Amino acid sequence: MKPSKDGIYRRFIKRAMDFILSLIAIVILSPVLLVVALLVRVKLGSPVLFKQKRPGLNEDVFLMYKFRTMTDERDEHGELLPDNVRLTRFGRLLRSTSLDELPELFNILRGDMSIVGPRPLLVQYLPIYNDHQKRRHEVRPGLSGLAQVNGRNAISWENKFDLDVEYVDNVSFIGDWKIIFLTIKKVFVREGINSEAAATMEPFKGSNCSNQKERIKL
Repeated sequence: MKPSKDGIYRRFIKRAMDFILSLIAIVILSPVLLVVALLVRVKLGSPVLFKQKRPGLNEDVFLMYKFRTMTDERDEHGELLPDNVRLTRFGRLLRSTSLDELPELFNILRGDMSIVGPRPLLVQYLPIYNDHQKRRHEVRPGLSGLAQVNGRNAISWENKFDLDVEYVDNVSFIGDWKIIFLTIKKVFVREGINSEAAATMEPFKGSNCSNQKERIKL
């Protein structure tokens, strides 16, 4: 049985497209990357990059890169202050324009990520996913995805995972380009950056958990 056009795209073309487009983007956006890096260094200090382990394709863990958006302010006990205190006006600007995500282009170039796919979440969530939610790891995580162009941090975790799995089941060349163009549009209008309840998205504690109080940036 011959593979479908979408199957050929998923198996052979998508990764090549990711590599070529991320390389072109890094070259074209190199002045922007340099300016943002310098501004982060001046306004927020070192390190310029935020690095964190995230699960990727088949739950293999990789180190994801982003521009730092928070300070390291701590209380008298040495504990980090809440996100909404450490997230400065400059940090909010980086997030609302998605400039903090630009270093992930290097993750795409390396093959850790794709341009389009479910967003890479925290390693600590792996044990609490149900079988449906785990399917998001059947593809490489993306710089943007179906959930990001349908609400991003403004939708519930359940809706987010449903959209992730819907993407996994329907990967296609046309679908990816629709998401890319919608992402560009939403970056300009700055939609869905935060949840309604917080400056950043509430952590996932399982599908039956509520009353979430901690905060993370996805």
